[in-house]
Amino acid sequence: MNTRDTIPSDEDLTAFIDGELTAEEAARIETLANEDEAVAERLEFLSRASLPFEQAFAPLLSAAPREKLEKMLAAIPAPASAKSGSPPASATRRRFLGALAASLVAGIAIDRAVIGIGRGLPARDENSEWRAVVADYISLYTRETLTGPVPAPDVQAAQLDALDEKLGLSLSPEAVSLPGIDFKRALLLQYDGKPLAQIAYLDPETGPLALCIVRSDAGPKAPDLESRKGMNVVYWSNRTHAFMLIGHAPAERMQQLAEDTRNRLSA
Repeated sequence: MNTRDTIPSDEDLTAFIDGELTAEEAARIETLANEDEAVAERLEFLSRASLPFEQAFAPLLSAAPREKLEKMLAAIPAPASAKSGSPPASATRRRFLGALAASLVAGIAIDRAVIGIGRGLPARDENSEWRAVVADYISLYTRETLTGPVPAPDVQAAQLDALDEKLGLSLSPEAVSLPGIDFKRALLLQYDGKPLAQIAYLDPETGPLALCIVRSDAGPKAPDLESRKGMNVVYWSNRTHAFMLIGHAPAERMQQLAEDTRNRLSA
C-alpha cells in the first residue's frame, strides 16, 4: 500500500489478520481500524474467513469456474520482498480465497455476538453482545407471556424502585411509559455479572416489546437501529448506561418510541 490515507485492500487486511505484516504495517492498519469505522467493519468481516465457508458455500463453489480460479492463483507472482521465511504460496492462496468467500457473502448479515472474532479486533460497538443475549430471550416471548392486567401505578413504581437500587437510576412509570402500549412488568436480570433491567410491554398491534438497560462505561452514543431475531432494535447509551428498545413494531415506530423514551430518561 503506497497511499497512507486510503482504506487498506482486502489482501492487506487478511495479511494483518494472519499476522503476516511487518510491525510498522500492522501498527498502521490497527491505527486505521481504530480511527475509521469502515476499516474496522471490513477487518471484522474478513476475520470471519476462519468460519467453515467450504461447507456453507459448497454448492456455490462447486458451480464456480474452479479450474480457472486455480490457474489465476498459480499465476500470481510471489511478492518482491519474499524471503525464505515468508509464508508459503498456500497461505497467499488462502488469503485470496478468504477474501473471495467474504465477497461472495457480502450481502449476508452474520450476528457478531455469536461469532468469536479473536485477537481483540476493534469492534464498531462493544455493547452488541448483550443486545444479542436480550434478543434471544425476548424472541421467546409471545402475547400469552404477557397476558394479564396492567399493574397499578404504585405497583409499577415499586418494581421500578427495585431496578433503581441496582442500576443507580431514577425510573418512574411516567418516564418509561410508551403511548398506546401496556406496561406489563419490570424485572431485574443479570448479564455478565452485571444487573440488567428489563421492562416488558405488550403492544396491542405487534405484540411483546421491551426496554432493557445495563451499566456501561462505553460513553454516549446516539440512537442507532439494527435487526435481531426478526425484531427491530433501537439502542443508545449515555455516560453511565446502555439502553435498547426491542420489539416487532416497524422500524420507524420503534425509532420514535425510543427517541421519546430517551428524552424522558435524560430529562
